[in-house]
Amino acid sequence: MNIDSNNPDLLSVDAARELLREHAISPTEQRVEIARVMFARHQHLSAEQILGQLMRHASRVSKATVYNTLNLFAEKGLVREVLIDPTKLFYDSNLNPHHHLFHTDTGELEDVDPARIDISDLPALPEGKELEGVDVVFRVGRRRS
Repeated sequence: MNIDSNNPDLLSVDAARELLREHAISPTEQRVEIARVMFARHQHLSAEQILGQLMRHASRVSKATVYNTLNLFAEKGLVREVLIDPTKLFYDSNLNPHHHLFHTDTGELEDVDPARIDISDLPALPEGKELEGVDVVFRVGRRRS
């Protein structure tokens, strides 16, 4: 990806527009701004974190637009939704198969290579169903004395 030479925390405007067009998403100004944050690197961000970064860059994108755009990105296959619990939804720009380690004390989410996890003896699937994927989230926190 092409990072903005003036700000390494952002994808370039041209790269963001191209990425959106490649996925049949109209590159409105707001969508481009959100894409610049989300796709600067492989990362896990909540809608609130994206909104915070946009505000630091003097963006005027609304909270509703961030949520709607992230839902569109997920629908179009640009991000993967990672539901930690009913109140924590992250958007993952790494679409390669992987699992996650969630740090309950910091709220940080990190990737875990699927080759490091042995998943076997899966339950029988209901008639007419096929396995679409397995998502493993390890929740870790500080050791209590």
